[in-house]
Amino acid sequence: MNNSRKIPQHVAIIMDGNGRWARSRGLPRIAGHRAGVKSVQEAIKAARKFGVKVLTLYTFSTENWKRPRIEVNALFALLEEYLDKEENKLNENNIRLSVIGKTLDLPRAVQDKLSKIIGSTRNNTGLILNLALNYGSRSEMIGAVRDISKNVASGVLRPEDIDEAVFSKYLYTRDMPDPDLLIRTSGEYRVSNFLLWQIAYSEIYITKKLWPDFRKSDFKKAIEEYQKRERRFGG
Repeated sequence: MNNSRKIPQHVAIIMDGNGRWARSRGLPRIAGHRAGVKSVQEAIKAARKFGVKVLTLYTFSTENWKRPRIEVNALFALLEEYLDKEENKLNENNIRLSVIGKTLDLPRAVQDKLSKIIGSTRNNTGLILNLALNYGSRSEMIGAVRDISKNVASGVLRPEDIDEAVFSKYLYTRDMPDPDLLIRTSGEYRVSNFLLWQIAYSEIYITKKLWPDFRKSDFKKAIEEYQKRERRFGG
């Protein structure tokens, strides 16, 4: 890989195409989600190999509740299964688990497993695996505005002190750098209410690969494309 020093600190991925992958094979949608777990593992391996510090995966959006109940239940069952299987691997590979989103609305069993693994990986110093669960960027920003309003009303914060840095501290990602690179699979050209504030200056990479077909080589291609771009940040 050229220019190994120009590695994105934070890579965010919109994992899209599980349903289409399954449909093209005459399989139920959950088969696509299950196949996508392999791609999650591949992305984590690639992120570690290339020295990425934070990997954020759009795992379940606030809009995904609109899907059929049977699919939603299967998704959470699959997440529980993944967490059970991967906890030891996360610790063996020095990976810290983080979660952003309205986690209190998730099933209790999922909340408990997330809390357990977040605790057990808390002191790991390698890659941060950040799962966006029950996440929606507009909801996140509205929540930030509400919290800021409360602090202004109570005198903790002055309106004239509110700037981009202060606002960022009220977001779920307050302790993380903004994504340098946003990857979207399946060839769709939209950001789907994902990290709208944080991706203001992110480089965007679109691949036609459906998420279950995404591999380390695809992650490498995205980083190589990122390395070719000149980031001016409006300058």
